[in-house]
Amino acid sequence: MQLTAEQCPAPVPPPGSRGIDEILAAARARLDRLDPERAHLAYRAGALLVDIRPAAQRAAHGVVPGALTIERNVLEWRFDPRCPARLPEAVDYDVPVVILCQEGYTSSLAAAALQDIGLHRATDVDGGFAAWRIAGLPALGPTPLHRVTPLAPPVTAGWARR
Repeated sequence: MQLTAEQCPAPVPPPGSRGIDEILAAARARLDRLDPERAHLAYRAGALLVDIRPAAQRAAHGVVPGALTIERNVLEWRFDPRCPARLPEAVDYDVPVVILCQEGYTSSLAAAALQDIGLHRATDVDGGFAAWRIAGLPALGPTPLHRVTPLAPPVTAGWARR
């Protein structure tokens, strides 16, 4: 007999650990989160708009034209001015960076991580790309992950005789 999650007792968290809801709340308490319209204005005024969504999400939902695409797993290395793997745009700690994810959760954690390395102006888009689209701001796509090519009809003539 297999137990469901409701039937299993919750594990006791280790001392000092925090749940993801606590971590997210602490990250957001440090951020001046931007609604999509304010994020767009910041971007137009020179802030770096950084889309951290995976390629599959960008293909499925679309992209913001001109946004930098830096997937989440390398974000800190690309923006730390001390790091040899940094982007040319990561010139100092005063660079305004606005992080965009699909719904505005991962972006809050990512913006807080950038603040941890010293980018004090890092923030995120409240509601993410979904809210950006709803606000009617510039977006392209969605696009298929792979180019769709017309398939030739199957070659069946002659096969049935063999």
